[in-house]
Amino acid sequence: MRVQIMAEKTVKKPAKSSYGAEQITVLEGLEAVRRRPGMYIGTTGLAGLHHLIWEIFDNSRDEAMGGFCNDIEIALLPDGSVRVADNGRGIPVDIHPKTKLSALDTIMTTLHAGGKFGGEGYKVSGGLHGVGASVVNALSDAVRAEVHRDGGKHVQEYKDGGKAIAKVKQIGKSNLHGTIIRFRPDPAIFPDREFNWDTIVSHMRQQAYLVRGLRIALLDLRKSDPSVAKQANDVYYLRDLGIDAPSITFYFEGGLRSLVSFQNRHLEPIHKTVFYVEKEQDGVQVEVALQYVDDIVTRISAFANNIYNSEGGTHITGFKGALTRTLNNFNKSGKESETFTGDDVLEGMTAVVSVKLPEIQFEGQTKGKLGSVEARGAVEAVFGEAFAAFLDEHPEEARAIIGKAALAMKARKAAKAAKDSILRKGALDGMTLPGKLADCQSKSAEESELFVVEGDSAGGTAKMGRDRRTQAILPLRGKILNIERARLDKMLASEQIKNLVVALGTAIGDVFDITKLRYHKIIIATDADVDGAHIRTLLLTLLFRHFRPVVDGGYLYIAQPPLFKVRKGKEIAYAYSDAERIQLVGAEMPIESEGSESDEEQEAEEAASADASASRGKRTPKVSVQRYKGLGEMNSDELWETTMDPARRILKQVTIEDAAEADKIFDMLMGTDVPARKSFIQSHAREATLDI
Repeated sequence: MRVQIMAEKTVKKPAKSSYGAEQITVLEGLEAVRRRPGMYIGTTGLAGLHHLIWEIFDNSRDEAMGGFCNDIEIALLPDGSVRVADNGRGIPVDIHPKTKLSALDTIMTTLHAGGKFGGEGYKVSGGLHGVGASVVNALSDAVRAEVHRDGGKHVQEYKDGGKAIAKVKQIGKSNLHGTIIRFRPDPAIFPDREFNWDTIVSHMRQQAYLVRGLRIALLDLRKSDPSVAKQANDVYYLRDLGIDAPSITFYFEGGLRSLVSFQNRHLEPIHKTVFYVEKEQDGVQVEVALQYVDDIVTRISAFANNIYNSEGGTHITGFKGALTRTLNNFNKSGKESETFTGDDVLEGMTAVVSVKLPEIQFEGQTKGKLGSVEARGAVEAVFGEAFAAFLDEHPEEARAIIGKAALAMKARKAAKAAKDSILRKGALDGMTLPGKLADCQSKSAEESELFVVEGDSAGGTAKMGRDRRTQAILPLRGKILNIERARLDKMLASEQIKNLVVALGTAIGDVFDITKLRYHKIIIATDADVDGAHIRTLLLTLLFRHFRPVVDGGYLYIAQPPLFKVRKGKEIAYAYSDAERIQLVGAEMPIESEGSESDEEQEAEEAASADASASRGKRTPKVSVQRYKGLGEMNSDELWETTMDPARRILKQVTIEDAAEADKIFDMLMGTDVPARKSFIQSHAREATLDI
């Protein structure tokens, strides 16, 4: 036994009174939110910016869930503010007995204040923490709350992070009821305040499916006349102004069944009947809808009190357990004697799982994961019983589902065999890295970069021009396999994909390990033409489907090589767009083909031109523009200077703001639904950059 002897650590005695009560900082009111906004909305980026809308909308939606509201309008205004109006009961405006302020003022300025902590205010709500309105107020430079109730129109305004301009006051009579909250995000908190219309539309469509009979109207008035911002205080719903602007209204009666059908609209279902159940169990209302499609991707949307749970939670754990158990029990009488795993029964399934419960617990203010323990048991019991009955009552659907799971099980075993074969081969050969990879010298993933380039020509140039210490080069030969509908065993049979998997070091499938990633910058560098764009899309599909943590971790980038080389005399500059080219040249001019003059020929001609100009008393440098269509057209110095030098290059980081929307786009572009892809191309044709 080895005994380790450690020296006793000497603790220095602090100077007298160096740490006392005066060092304790007390943040009053909403100052804590402004000081640490990430604790309340997750981030001050675009996701956090949109979260402000979700918080205010959730309050209106909770009114609808209680049966007090059926019409919500969200409008983006020209002054950068957002206006949310509902026809609910209206926030109370009478004096709160504890705070001695109006209930409206209390809700708008006090954390953890609201009607959702007990009593009869809300039976079910999404706003557990009671911080929604007050946090939005704290992170805005201007807020206006307007309440219609009890025959009156009441208004209170705030500025600079929740400072009340005056007490709530009644400014007129009203026979309406409801609440209108208008807020403008504070530029001191949010560096980017440009709301994304598509993000809002997608979120609100989802919410309309979840609350049957709720009308949600969206208006984008940002490009309207600035006077609209003032008119917004004179009408209840801005749609009544009749302004010609982008707008959309959602209203659904089908609920989760309609949502599943919508999500599967570009896919081929393997059974027509969408399974659906809605039942209350031990105080938890459970609602589940699902349908299997001819695909290998799993799509599960989770909601708790209509709040989207991007990370799942206890209700999804209960759902998956019941699904696996039910299908295995049903399959005992079939031909397949082997047991399905969770992955087998999830393949190709689209499902929506929604629970509603009075005392809800989320992990974090952004509510990404449900923590309520009782939700698991309720979902297991309700879904398990109903799904077993569905399989008994629908034999055709049952056969299709069991067949789908059996096919997934066979593919899983084949993929495991192929994967194990590759790993064993690498270990026996004593070398796991592919031969085409020119690896870097550094063993630190934090400083290492992998350039995935198109073709051996570009690969050779990149290898000569790189920084060997930190930059690795992996050339790909032609277009890789479209993996959107390919199983793992077929993928690993592709030499190009296998080389990339081995080079990354993370493995793939159930043994994927992001901590073993060998490079913290994976850079896709393809040619600036249609084929290059196609190869880039194929690589993005592969990484999105099978290396998602690489994307989520911020490790994936796309290189931006220049489109033009502009030479004016002996001066050389690079342009990354047509606008930059025109700016450098000063006017439109012919573009040389890839067979342009060499530098030596150019210099010789320039010298001759200079001599001729000097003899005439003038000197006009020749201007030439060369169009790059491929990385291989550059020499190694040009490629380093424009695309690989960390001090001068331009890289675009690949991020995913909306995973569901990204999933839909990959399905549409890379799947088998040709009509949907054709429609998408026709709709976005004007946005394409053509290389003619």
